[in-house]
Amino acid sequence: MAPAIRTTGLERKYMELVTVVIPNYNGKKYLDDCLKSLKKQSYQEFKVIIVDNGSTDGSQDYIKKKYPQVELIELSENTGFANAANVGIKASDSEYVFLLNNDTMCDENALENLIRVMENKKKLFSAQAKMLKMKEPHEIDDCGDLYCALGWAFTPGKDKDNRQFARRESVTSACAGAAIYRKEYFDKVGYFDEEHFCYLEDVDLGYRARLRGYANVMEPSALVYHVGSGSSGSRYNSFKVELTAGNNIYLIFKNMPAFQIFINFPLIMLGIAIKHVFYVRHGLGKAHIVGLWQGLRKIARNTDKRVRFGRVEFVNAVRLQIELWVNLARRALSI
Repeated sequence: MAPAIRTTGLERKYMELVTVVIPNYNGKKYLDDCLKSLKKQSYQEFKVIIVDNGSTDGSQDYIKKKYPQVELIELSENTGFANAANVGIKASDSEYVFLLNNDTMCDENALENLIRVMENKKKLFSAQAKMLKMKEPHEIDDCGDLYCALGWAFTPGKDKDNRQFARRESVTSACAGAAIYRKEYFDKVGYFDEEHFCYLEDVDLGYRARLRGYANVMEPSALVYHVGSGSSGSRYNSFKVELTAGNNIYLIFKNMPAFQIFINFPLIMLGIAIKHVFYVRHGLGKAHIVGLWQGLRKIARNTDKRVRFGRVEFVNAVRLQIELWVNLARRALSI
């Protein structure tokens, strides 16, 4: 049974309750499975927007011919996930926006269960589905992102049995690969930072929401199956390493007040050193260094994007700092 809409007729602010936004870049081979899974949803009062990032694999023509009911927004070049997501969010006219990767398939009750959580908890900025591996659905792909004092974002359930993380959990941020957002809060929190291009843009957004006093959760009753690395091609590659390394130090600069950067600095440097050793062993040491340099350049040209800390933001930064320490312990125990 679909969740009830509490407002009716002309009093309702939005045309639809939900818009599904799918950023796409050369994902033609995944689109059919993704869109078919949406057709099977138990809740059907939604529209679909695909934002194509200048694909060269025929994605646009395929969508027009096979799924003419889908609204297609064509960008002339690959502007990155963050910009494509923003374009789709701003083009939607709904109370909620469900961001979905193109290389996913949704369980038939996924959208309904996510909506139900959002309808019942007004302080929620986002709710993420529990993402399982497409080829190994007994294993978790992503169950929400936690950020720790090492300056690491991690999903605690990665590669674990899908029977774990069976209860709704608060997270630092929702993975934008399968997450629903309350649209009106973007005006207060801000949108995805297009400087990120892709990777960690959802952590940056979720962290900013937490600083404003909103919450993010992972909802285990909403299941989404994920291929993973559908656009970048692999779990570890130079493109991904460069972007994640740079985006991470940019994220820290933007979202932490001076006191927080100061007390975390030794651990952040330790985190960078540990990751560098790991990447050197995988032949990606140079990419890591290049990424860190690019992150410093991002900081230099985006000083105006740093969060302005009033009383609310400062109090929530203190709360988040405690959470960063707790998440550090949690990360250490999971190794």
